[in-house]
Amino acid sequence: MATVSQPFSGISPQELAAEFAAIDLTRPLATTEAALHELSQLWLRDAVWFHHPRYIAHLNCPITLPTLLAEQLLSAVNTSVDTWDQSAGATLIEQKVVDWTLNQIGLPQGSEGIFTSGGTQSNLMAMLLARDSRVAKQTPERLVKHHGLPAEASRWRIFTSALSHFSIQKSCALLGLGYEAVIPVDYDDDYKMDSAKLAQAMAKVRDEGLIPLAVVATAGTTDFGSIDSLTDIAELCHLHQVWFHVDAAYGCGLLTSTQHRHRLAGIELADSVTVDYHKSFFQSVSCGAFFVRDATHLRHVTVHADYLNPLSAKQEGTPNLVDKSLQTTRRFDALKMWLSLRIIGRESLGEAFDQVMALTVETHHRLVAYPQLEVLHAPELTTQVFRFHPTTELSATEVDDINQHIRKGLNRSGEAMIAATRVKGKQYLKFTLLNPTTSIDDIQQVIDALIYRGEALASHRLQSKQHAGAH
Repeated sequence: MATVSQPFSGISPQELAAEFAAIDLTRPLATTEAALHELSQLWLRDAVWFHHPRYIAHLNCPITLPTLLAEQLLSAVNTSVDTWDQSAGATLIEQKVVDWTLNQIGLPQGSEGIFTSGGTQSNLMAMLLARDSRVAKQTPERLVKHHGLPAEASRWRIFTSALSHFSIQKSCALLGLGYEAVIPVDYDDDYKMDSAKLAQAMAKVRDEGLIPLAVVATAGTTDFGSIDSLTDIAELCHLHQVWFHVDAAYGCGLLTSTQHRHRLAGIELADSVTVDYHKSFFQSVSCGAFFVRDATHLRHVTVHADYLNPLSAKQEGTPNLVDKSLQTTRRFDALKMWLSLRIIGRESLGEAFDQVMALTVETHHRLVAYPQLEVLHAPELTTQVFRFHPTTELSATEVDDINQHIRKGLNRSGEAMIAATRVKGKQYLKFTLLNPTTSIDDIQQVIDALIYRGEALASHRLQSKQHAGAH
């Protein structure tokens, strides 16, 4: 890792796949050294290095050293934190980290949480509890996990920003509600879910004889890092008596921020919250958690097995974490957060995230200074969406194509890794900054490289058009 000179080799899937063709997994190699040499050729040589300062593509972070230490320990012991008799103190360590996070969020006594594989699983749990808690409230004698969905389920609707994570749709599909149950709400000029349009959408659904079930607010959209107006949305949810979930998988880093914690105001009003420590808490994949305001709702995921977590164990007060998890066998990922908090501390994590946020603001100022670049927004967290837009007379399709080629060219060269997205049908580029060791000089190198590529592509297109016009 210390000798990595760029974030990626630039190899294509087809080129690398060819090297796997002759490998026979039924025939082991002669030595460990041989296996490691092979691995270095097949994986490490062409790995994508998130710790490199010019990796600024997706929501991947470099990790704290205590996290790396924790990974060695939890893998060596191989603890599974589903039941007390497989984990002992690991169960109490996870519970302590859960309680600490609940306190950071501001959820009241009686709230609870569980570690998950990440935001997608956490959001699935949120939608499951929103669904099943409604049924339990309406017809306590007919629980979903025993009797399946009621007839009215086809009328349930879930509201979320048009910019929210795709896992909300995916969750509704898995829960038998379908994609059509999700109502996308338009966003305002700051790329936040428009609260007025949310109110209109909820009223419209009721007028059509449908049933608002939940609202998902996003605290850190993937593309823009925008944070929905949590307090306003909470008021609407209270008015309509629907479940209020906050997907803070990205923005959760603000919980430790010494400068920007106020941007999460209203998260303490949520019925449930998603947190991804493996994003803005600088933990290794995977390390996420789900939190719920009322711990009694977790009974909807509880199933007692005589060989594992019998009801008698619960009655005796034995803490079996499987009682509140979708998973059975589960890694001791809480150890990573535990050691990070015990060795480097909350303040250091917050300072690292604040540092990356400050870098993003400086990056924004650099980008807007270039007339060739169209910058869509001022950053709220650590992402910046923009595109190369030359002053030459090129069509919208050609501009889109140039931006696609800028990203592909940079990534293929391996000198930098950036992301791309589409906004209102147009192709854009995206920086995602989550590395405290990235400097503004690193960012400037990437900006210079993409402008150089963009101008070369635009010049070539213009010359081709002029040449075609001459004939």
